[in-house]
Amino acid sequence: MVSEEILESAIEMFRNGDLKGAVEELESKTKEHPDVAMVHHTYAEFANMLNTEEQEDVIPGTKIMMSYKKAMELDEENDEYIADFAGFALECRRLPVAIKEFQRYSRRLEMADIPVDDVLYMAARNIVDTIEVIDPEKANPMVQPWVEQALIWAVGGLGYDRSAASEILKE
Repeated sequence: MVSEEILESAIEMFRNGDLKGAVEELESKTKEHPDVAMVHHTYAEFANMLNTEEQEDVIPGTKIMMSYKKAMELDEENDEYIADFAGFALECRRLPVAIKEFQRYSRRLEMADIPVDDVLYMAARNIVDTIEVIDPEKANPMVQPWVEQALIWAVGGLGYDRSAASEILKE
């Protein structure tokens, strides 16, 4: 059975506005198809949407995180899974994890000769926003490399490399 076919019933529930039912359906699918990365990833995405919609952790964040990790373990070449996991870690304010995974995503883009994309550009903004919330004074020495990384991605998202942006700003 192809991944899309496995997900069909849950996707249909989602389309009909039954996000909670879709999450429950996907949870059972993860048990029936433990070796299908797309099932774990879709479960994580839908569970996160449900938590956002309900404005509370209906599904524990650790469970969602484990589903993202399982999807990445099963399909190590899927950049979307890495980016989505990093984004979720950032939402959970797990900055070290988020930065590490966004860096991994960034290296994969570099290997494919792809410049900074929208994912990293938005990550840069969200990283800075998160740092402003958790350490507005930026007093923690761990924060500086994260800010620097965010600036590099933001500048890259604008189409510049670090040195070119630095030269322009000197003028």
